[in-house]
Amino acid sequence: MKDSFLHKGLRKKLVDEISNKGITNNKILNAIMQIPRHLFMDNAFVNFAYQDKAFPIGSGQTISQPYTVAFQTQLLDIKPYQKVLEIGTGSGYQAAVLTLLDTHVYTIERQKDLFNKTKQFLPSIGYDCMFIYGDGYKGLPKFAPFDRIIITCGAPFIPKELIDQLKIGGKIVVPVGDGDNQEMHLVEKISETETKVTTHGNFSFVPMLNDKENGNWLIMIFCHEHVSISTRLN
Repeated sequence: MKDSFLHKGLRKKLVDEISNKGITNNKILNAIMQIPRHLFMDNAFVNFAYQDKAFPIGSGQTISQPYTVAFQTQLLDIKPYQKVLEIGTGSGYQAAVLTLLDTHVYTIERQKDLFNKTKQFLPSIGYDCMFIYGDGYKGLPKFAPFDRIIITCGAPFIPKELIDQLKIGGKIVVPVGDGDNQEMHLVEKISETETKVTTHGNFSFVPMLNDKENGNWLIMIFCHEHVSISTRLN
């Protein structure tokens, strides 16, 4: 499917809508204007791609509401060339937004089918990240520290491992809570022993998953050249 003038017109309406809801960062708005969201959607929902709604993408996951993507990204306050860790690759839509902000993106997905699909799809339409199959609760210590960490699924708590992998002065944006509703948290790392936490409204995300079968987890790392590394950790 191509990116037509019709799609671009619908994106312009979407950008106007989320701007009216309070998104003021022009770089984020421009990124959403550029990204062909309909290419990220299952065929059954492609005609609704530019509605400001979440839609299923398989494996019990969803592509987030564009406003939510923009809100989390704006709250993260990203600067150019920062190293960003995303927990929950999903369709890759949030990762695509992050790449257009001139960042170095590392993205972790726990669902194997989604991981396999997105690590092939996203580079094919021009968005390069480092893709990791693994447990988001553990983060990615091999590549830490990170300037920013964004969690795109509902976490019952803020994992200490992720705070430890954040630079001093860095920020985490994470929806925290059990069930269908979470409260958006911004965690700012003041020092190695001090963080500042603020809350920013209620949202609804699918739950954050970990390895339920055993204490080990397998990381598979793919960059845009499709070179892979596998490591088993305890």
